Amino acid sequence: MLHLHHCISARSFRPLWMLEELQLPYQLHMLPFPPRALARSFLELNPLGTVPLLTQGDVRMTESAATCQYLAATHPDAGLDVPPTDPAYGAYLNWLHMSDATLTFPQTLVLRYGRFEPTERQQPQVVQDYTRWFLARLRAVESALAHNDHLCAGRFTAADVAVGYALLLAQHLGLAAQFGPATQAYWQRLQVRPGYQRAMAAQTRAAEEQGVPTTPAPDTQP
Repeated sequence: MLHLHHCISARSFRPLWMLEELQLPYQLHMLPFPPRALARSFLELNPLGTVPLLTQGDVRMTESAATCQYLAATHPDAGLDVPPTDPAYGAYLNWLHMSDATLTFPQTLVLRYGRFEPTERQQPQVVQDYTRWFLARLRAVESALAHNDHLCAGRFTAADVAVGYALLLAQHLGLAAQFGPATQAYWQRLQVRPGYQRAMAAQTRAAEEQGVPTTPAPDTQP
């Protein structure tokens, strides 16, 4: 059985979305944000205190994009993976890594220094600079989608899930209005996917059942 530890709309939404796209059985364990402060017992499972934590037997994964790749690769019949023999394999890996290292990272600084720090520690210049950084890097997404419905391989893959989360985070930050037209259309297409909608419903339902606040609180992982 797959077990996923998750906070509402945190980076762990990536593997949750993948699980729903793959329609795999799993158990969802909801945590308050940030779990390292509000669910101290979680540190026994993940000393980092961050989400995601995906476990399956002896497998333990804490990186959201890597978890997407793992789930896609271990269930190849679903078509969300891109194998090494495919000419699009390099682009696929690049998008998976870019999704977190390049597109999510600057947004975490916007969150931390614009919302999560006490007023006296907030840094408007950091917020402004890293907002610009994110939007500048998002041009790669806009370019890739100018004549394509998906990022690579001519179809929906785990890379779209990974990058899609970065767009979800940007929406929470009020940045979606600054997406280019191709990215806007892409984001709308992703949101109507049944797998995305099931993942959204699953996290809300599990949070309510487990007594965890349902207010989105993306993980800044400072």
